[in-house]
Amino acid sequence: MQEYRVKQLAEVVEAKVVGDVEVVVDSVIIDSRTPATGNNPMFVAIKGPNHDGHDYIGELYNYQDINVFLISEVGDLPKLYPDATFIVVEDTLYALQQIAAFHRQNYKYPVIGITGSNGKTIVKEWLNQLLSPDYRVVRSPKSFNSQVGVPLSVLQMDESFELGIFEAGISQPGEMLNLEEVIKPTIGIFTNIGLAHQQSFDDLDEKVNEKLKLFKDSSVLIYCKDHELVDRVIAEDVTLDNVDLLTWGKHPNANVHVDEIVEVDEGKLIDITYKDEHLRISIPFTDSASYENAMHCVSLMLHLNVDREDLVSRITKLNPIAMRLELKEGIGGSVLINDSYNSDLGSLSIALDFMLQQKKSNEKVIILSDILQSGYSSELLYSKVAHLLEDKGINELIGIGPEIIRFAHLFDLKKEFYPDTTTFLKTLKRERFADKVILVKGSRAFQFEKISAVLEQKSHRTIMEINLNALAHNLNFYRGKLKPGVKTMVMVKAFSYGSGAYEVANLLQFNRADYLGVAYTDEGVVLREAGISLPIIVLNPSFGTYELMVEYNLEPEIYNFEGLTDFIEVLKRNGENHYNIHIKLDTGMHRLGFSTEQLSKLVEMIKGTDTVKVKSMFSHLATSDEPDQDEFTLSQLTLFDKMTSQLSNSLGYNPIRHILNTGGIERFPDYQFDMVRLGIGLYGISTTVADSLRVVATLRSRIIQLKELKPGDTVGYSRRGVITRPSVVATIPVGYADGLNRRLGNGAGKFLVNGVLVPTIGNINMDTAVVDVTGVDVKVGDDIVIFGENPPITEIAKAIGTIPYEVLTSISRRVKRIYYNE
Repeated sequence: MQEYRVKQLAEVVEAKVVGDVEVVVDSVIIDSRTPATGNNPMFVAIKGPNHDGHDYIGELYNYQDINVFLISEVGDLPKLYPDATFIVVEDTLYALQQIAAFHRQNYKYPVIGITGSNGKTIVKEWLNQLLSPDYRVVRSPKSFNSQVGVPLSVLQMDESFELGIFEAGISQPGEMLNLEEVIKPTIGIFTNIGLAHQQSFDDLDEKVNEKLKLFKDSSVLIYCKDHELVDRVIAEDVTLDNVDLLTWGKHPNANVHVDEIVEVDEGKLIDITYKDEHLRISIPFTDSASYENAMHCVSLMLHLNVDREDLVSRITKLNPIAMRLELKEGIGGSVLINDSYNSDLGSLSIALDFMLQQKKSNEKVIILSDILQSGYSSELLYSKVAHLLEDKGINELIGIGPEIIRFAHLFDLKKEFYPDTTTFLKTLKRERFADKVILVKGSRAFQFEKISAVLEQKSHRTIMEINLNALAHNLNFYRGKLKPGVKTMVMVKAFSYGSGAYEVANLLQFNRADYLGVAYTDEGVVLREAGISLPIIVLNPSFGTYELMVEYNLEPEIYNFEGLTDFIEVLKRNGENHYNIHIKLDTGMHRLGFSTEQLSKLVEMIKGTDTVKVKSMFSHLATSDEPDQDEFTLSQLTLFDKMTSQLSNSLGYNPIRHILNTGGIERFPDYQFDMVRLGIGLYGISTTVADSLRVVATLRSRIIQLKELKPGDTVGYSRRGVITRPSVVATIPVGYADGLNRRLGNGAGKFLVNGVLVPTIGNINMDTAVVDVTGVDVKVGDDIVIFGENPPITEIAKAIGTIPYEVLTSISRRVKRIYYNE
């Protein structure tokens, strides 16, 4: 968020200020449980139906050092918190929206606004995936589309972005105009209309009209012309007379005409015509919802004149978005579909279509709650539901709720009913769901997440959380140290230092890194198959994988003549010319690379073939983070400059030059050359600038048992853990098979539980470890942090005499990675 002085904000919202009007605000928070970002955040005290933000001002002031508050009730607050500044308004939510609207006016790049009953988040996330290679995109986090979520989303805008994508949702009349002032979309997308929140509107026409207010000042509006109601209401809406309409569909007058749809095994082939231009696109989904969402994206890309080859290629690689409808591994070989976000006829049909894509079993079971927001009479509603289940060929219905029970007679299939979720869970027999496809579909009030938790295949109770916001922060921190024009290559080898290769690479692609580096060919193949299109260098290519590298457009490091000869032969067989290679030079590491004496022969071989082109020349620093070895490091840098100059002169062109790793970026800014290689620093680990970085990975587990022991008792194999006083010990389900080093046993390692560092006792076992929690208030199920903010991974590494690299990369694949945005 851009910095604003309190007096500026007060003028925007016409507020009274109690305190210092010159204080600068650089971020906004609304949830006291969320750690504040920025140096001087402002807390907005929103009064909701269940909570009043004013109740948490003392906690924020005393414990989080927050001193600026947007409030609507003053009372004794200035006396209680004399160093705080209070911006006093009548309505804090409306004031937040006003501030966001003021902030939005500062940016002139295109902004896409998305509304509709279903598909908003999917379309937004897909557009981000599709457009991030061309634009720096700022977008709504998750499903931030409410009266609160939209202004928080828009406040993310700053000059570093080139495109905004924000979704807007409403639940009653009069809400959209507020969001329109905040988003001010230049381009609009109307996804569809359904019956969610229908109870607040007289009819669907009224709801469509309300949603269309988002686009009253847009330059173009994209929608499906096959939706007759939406098409009619838009045609009748005079406020849209100055908005260009870009329609798609099978309708003969659609601008993007869908000529033909062909179902294939793993998706749909769609032939379209746009301005006499014919395209065939392939989407990796067969359900109607994905088709609709994808066509909105295609239409926007056509409007933005995205290169047609890029458009076709990117659409084929669309990833499922696990936002509201999640596919999970269920118990007993079952497939579990969790859609417990909302429940109406439209979303039910979409979920059933998705269910039918799952070919693992022909036995389809739906667990369905009362539908609370339909706009229909109960009898008509459940008659429609019964017909829908019959049409989709569902085998079994489990109905939960008093209303669906009343109309049980309408359902002609295997069925059973329960008055509430608790009653169902008490009688649930897990084995009955083995080898079936299960759709859990319910309104939030029924707490169907409890059902999903029971039916989901249990994962390891030890997890590693990856903070994607922290990754982006660290990337931008190092970018801020670079001279203009210097490129960034980011290392994602070894499963991205244990953090998850695709997930990290996807974030780096979004943030427009220039190159990715992997150790082995198969790592690059995995990224390509996951839709990563950035250039990828394979640092340890081996004979036998060169064909695969060419197939997947991976670029090899070449460090000896044998490798160069073999790769040239592969390129000749494949008819490839001017294929990018990266020459490794040995400047003193003496591990891999060409020496000075070999350069003449190297140039002769390269100039003697048209198959390869040297894209970059690089070397590796041996001691960049060790000040006592700076003389040696400088000798490497000098030799590198000399060798690369000789190569460039001999080749007749200037390949990219790079030698600085993370330590080099931090300590040798004069030697950035054309590109730098960011490795461990991305993950928040540094010996010199750690205070400026954010922790990315947190390894955590849970206490599964507590035991009270007396002096003389022992713990674990070989009886190494000897009790010397009355003690309480806790067992946690993490061991050396998970990557927890055995040297952390017997007190060497200390982990955090309820704010207290507790030592290990006894040996680390394959699947478990034991810690001494004597004197600590703990219970079974409490969280325990192995490393993260505290204890930092550097302390864990120090305890076992190694480096953080080894600790991170040792965490095994059976530890589930969870990725999140704050």
